[in-house]
Amino acid sequence: VSALLGRIPSAVGYQPTLATDMGTMQERITTTRKGSITSVQVSASWVLQCQGGLLSRAIAELGIYPAVDPLDSTSRIMDPNIVGAEHYDVARGVQKILQDYKSLQDIIAIL
Repeated sequence: VSALLGRIPSAVGYQPTLATDMGTMQERITTTRKGSITSVQVSASWVLQCQGGLLSRAIAELGIYPAVDPLDSTSRIMDPNIVGAEHYDVARGVQKILQDYKSLQDIIAIL
């Protein structure tokens, strides 16, 4: 989105001005003699929101369905009093491992 607006895009993750930039880009959408653009959110937004879970295009490209991103998704029922202490601890442990892996990927991308 930043590149489309003539700004330097973020190296990793979303730039802090993403919401504003999406609005600015949508204000530029128009109809011309060559055609029209009606909506670009799905192709321009790489993460789609779905009932508390976030769907990730990158995960879908790996062939994993549903493509729910376990790091960016939230759940009100992920509570030790609801799912049990053991399940809660395992889920949080897996999230920590995935977060560490993602952080290492970001470092490798920079190198």
